[in-house]
Formats: sequence, structure tokens, C-alpha cells
Amino acid sequence: MEEHLTVGRVAELAGVSVRTLHHYDEIGLVRPSARTAAGYRAYSAGDVERLREVLAYRRLGFGLREVADLVGDPSTDAVAHLRRLRGLLLDRRDHADAMVAAIDRELEARAKGVKVTPEEQLEMLGARLYDAIGGAYTATRRTDPRIAAQIWDALGDAQTVLNVGAGTGSYEPCDRDVTAVEPSAVMRAQRPAGTAPCMAAAAESLPFADRSFDAAMAVSTVHHWREPIAGLREMRRVAHRVVVLTFDACEPGWQDRFWLTRDYLPEFGDLLASFPSLDGMADAIGARAEPVPVPWDCADGLFEAYWRRPGAYLEDHVRRAMSVWTRVGPKAEQRAVRSLSDDLASGRWAERNRDLADLDAADLGLRLLIA
Repeated sequence: MEEHLTVGRVAELAGVSVRTLHHYDEIGLVRPSARTAAGYRAYSAGDVERLREVLAYRRLGFGLREVADLVGDPSTDAVAHLRRLRGLLLDRRDHADAMVAAIDRELEARAKGVKVTPEEQLEMLGARLYDAIGGAYTATRRTDPRIAAQIWDALGDAQTVLNVGAGTGSYEPCDRDVTAVEPSAVMRAQRPAGTAPCMAAAAESLPFADRSFDAAMAVSTVHHWREPIAGLREMRRVAHRVVVLTFDACEPGWQDRFWLTRDYLPEFGDLLASFPSLDGMADAIGARAEPVPVPWDCADGLFEAYWRRPGAYLEDHVRRAMSVWTRVGPKAEQRAVRSLSDDLASGRWAERNRDLADLDAADLGLRLLIA
């Protein structure tokens, strides 16, 4: 027999007032569907599940009307809500990490007697993940011609191209009519003169009509989207062809492909725990997947770029252009850098990875989805 909980017990467990629960009942947000033996309203397991979702969204700052729309969506089940909530919380954590980094920079500057500008004082309030790491992008994140050739070949004969999550404009083909969208103001501000026009927009809500472009592309950005599948479907909606550079985190033993995640940064796996599978992303847009080898001298300073140049990961300016380090946090970063530095000095890294010395390129999980 299913257990039912009284209003008082639910209020106690959830850390809210009985008055709040009565208000949710009155407005139809969460209505207890059962009755106690004495005739009082009681919460079933399903009612508690819905209440949990309501309270979680509320604590993330959503208004009651927004919450009602979210929990009332018949196409979203409990698992989908949990994944969405997890993504929102990770985004909040990223934002908090970025704010902490901005505060640390200001504290360090003030300790040295350096004058802090008004812009710098306000930085912590508007800091987002890309805003925190974006300032370093132009130093190390450039178009690698070999990766670019594979992406541009996948675009085929497309003449009008939408670049989603465009960042500073890497990999945008110069011989096509490109439109870019990018949510981060810091990234948009760093786009070089002469690059494609770029508007503020997110992948999940592209402001274009169906089939507006011959092709839509997204390069090393899907893992930052709040709802990757929704974003991919939006790309499919607005374009006849879709080309996406992403990462396969579902293949058995995938973390062992790259020595950095295998030996020094196991936390990397936690970052992708809620990331959709490669098959799931491919199925969502009817895509096939191609491996994208990373050249040993890759010009684009993405996370895997320095697989044969390990000393680069000891350089702060190199790490600052990789979102991974911001997301794992300073403790994990400092431990990984310290361990890698020790192993490079002792020769342990070279001994462990001697099979890499003669490789010109490595398959480290990068995949190109083509639909």
C-alpha cells in the first residue's frame, strides 16, 4: 500500500511552511491527491515528486508562473527535470566560481596597492563562465587548419552558414556568408574586425525562421549549453545541414584515452556526467559521427591540444583559455598541475607516455556530427 504524507510532515521534510503548501494547493501548483483516514489532505509519492521540482526551481529563482509552465510540461518527466536542474546548478556553480576568481583578482590587486577600475569592480557581478575565461581566448584559441578543413568539408556547398556559440570566430569559413550568435558579451567583444556579424542569442532559442540557412555549425561549444539536445534541434530547425564539433564521453574507458584525465584530473568525468551521449545527440538530429584527430602541434589551444606537449598545461595563460579548469575548481587544478610538474621533472610522465612520442595525431574523443 502506498504511503502518504501529511501536510505537516511534508512541510517539515521540505523546510517550508504549511502556509506555503496551502498556497501552492490554492493556485493549483501542487495539489495533494490523497486523503488521510481522518479526511485530511495528504501527499502521494507523485505529489512529493512534483513538489520537489517546484521547490527546486523556486530556489533557483524562477517565478511561480515560470515554475508552473516547467512542471506542467507533459513532455518532461522526472528524469528530464533532474537533468535540467543539474545543468542549472552547474551553471550557477560556474557563475559562482567565476565570481570568486574575479574577487580573488581584485583582492590581489588591492593587496599590491593597484588601483581597481570601476569596470573591474563590476566584473564580479556580471561574471559568467565564458566571461571569466574569455579574456584568454585570443592568446591560445585559434583556428587549426587541419581541424578547420574537416569542418569546412562537412559544410559541403553551403553558402549561408549560421555559427552557433561562435565565440571569437574561430573556424568560421571566410568564403561563405556567415551569421554568428554568441551569448557572452566578453566573447563577442573579442571578435576581430571583419568577422561575421554576431548577435546575442543562445542555441536553445535561435531567433531565425525555419530553414533560414544552408548550414548551421557549432564548434566546441555544445557542452556549455544548458540544454544540448534542444540546442541541436534548434540548429536542425533553422538549417538544412548541421555540423557540430563535440566530444564522445560514453565510449567504454573514454577517460583513459587522454593521460591528463586518466592520471591527473579524474574530476573531468564529473563535468560530463549529465552530458548527452554521442549517440543521443546524433539521433536527435539524424547525424553521423566522424573522429577528429588532434594534431600533435594543434594551433587551437583546446583542452586536448597539448597531448604531446605536456609542459603547456603548467602555464596559467594556457589553462585560463580552457573552461575545464574553471569548472573543476582551484583545488583540483592546483593538485593536477603540481602532480604533472613533479612527473615531468622526474621523468615519470615520459616513461608512462613514451608511446606518444612518434604520433602525429591522436584520437582523444573529438567527434564531428554531420546531419
